[in-house]
Amino acid sequence: MENEIALSQERTQLFKDLYRGKIPKRVPIGVKFYPEFCTQYAGMDLVEVQWKTEKLEEVFDKVCTDFVSDIPPIAANRFISFYELLGAKTFVMSSGGFIQHPELHGLEPEEYDEFIASPYDCIVEKILPRLYTKLDTDSNTKAMNLAKGMKAFYDEFGNFGAIKSKMIEKHGYAIFPANSGSFCEAPYDFVADIIRGFKGISNDIRRHPQKVLEACEAVTPLMIKKGTPAVPSIDGETMIPLHMAPYMRQKDFEKFYWPTFKKMVESLAAKGQGVYLFVEHDWMRYLDYLYELPENTRMRFEYGDPKLVKEKLGNKHILSGFYPISLLRNGTKEQCIDKVKEHLDILAPGGRYYFDLDKVAITADSVNIENLKAVLNYVYKNGKY
Repeated sequence: MENEIALSQERTQLFKDLYRGKIPKRVPIGVKFYPEFCTQYAGMDLVEVQWKTEKLEEVFDKVCTDFVSDIPPIAANRFISFYELLGAKTFVMSSGGFIQHPELHGLEPEEYDEFIASPYDCIVEKILPRLYTKLDTDSNTKAMNLAKGMKAFYDEFGNFGAIKSKMIEKHGYAIFPANSGSFCEAPYDFVADIIRGFKGISNDIRRHPQKVLEACEAVTPLMIKKGTPAVPSIDGETMIPLHMAPYMRQKDFEKFYWPTFKKMVESLAAKGQGVYLFVEHDWMRYLDYLYELPENTRMRFEYGDPKLVKEKLGNKHILSGFYPISLLRNGTKEQCIDKVKEHLDILAPGGRYYFDLDKVAITADSVNIENLKAVLNYVYKNGKY
């Protein structure tokens, strides 16, 4: 146990240094795998484990035992139980056990004014009952269904938190301050995701541009509140996945997306909170904008030229990602090691870099497992700044 405690302290210091712009002792590894990948890797039934989540301890322990990481390489953000109890249209489980989200929307264009006047009230009273069928009923039944859903929500995440704590203690992972994690979305992404949908908002910025602008401004305080954890900390993390910008014209991005997103990130940083952006798809057009964000904003890139990103952002922000899981699936072990050497040569000098993959490995066959293990072990043993 003493070894695990010492290892945890060493790993924690790696991230403390990283998050403060100091050069850590070595390149930290920050990979995470979700229940779908972990359950398949453990050889267990995905549907059964999704409903009997106490089995996740065995699943996650195998992943923690077999894959090198400096943080717990496990994560979970959706459990089917509370979605089922609420009659969710937003997230549904397929016959194979994967939770998917169809394209839909909860607000019609003619309802923008109501949404802009009071987005929280509109979400609670109008949008949620449309998207969660068990909330579309009389007030007493709605309250009971909501209570059941929230009970399941807290039970599931309480169970996951307990398992994660066991993994940290058993495997000596880095420890971050309690209650310092949160999640929110860029205001435009939030309006797009399930308020108006991808297709809906793409039409709205042409047919109702002023309404879209006002809607983004109206939800910005909600997103700042949602992204502020109980205990803000530079060592904590507000996760913000970025969706829509790569599909927008640059002039639309400048007008509709960037101003409220920048304001939100600046507000969270001003509270002392660490901000982690999952920079989805191709943001190469927007690197100069990303540079404007507060120093040491964490950015995991799914796509792009690591040299260009390092040149433009690497002296100010913390970078990760880029490493293609497609290569882990299709390449030889030598090709995979050559690629990680290349990334370390480009991204590690000067610090502000930790290793992660370009995207989540959804299924166990998304990668060649032996290639993945070889790459993680290489970074662990050779990841020097």
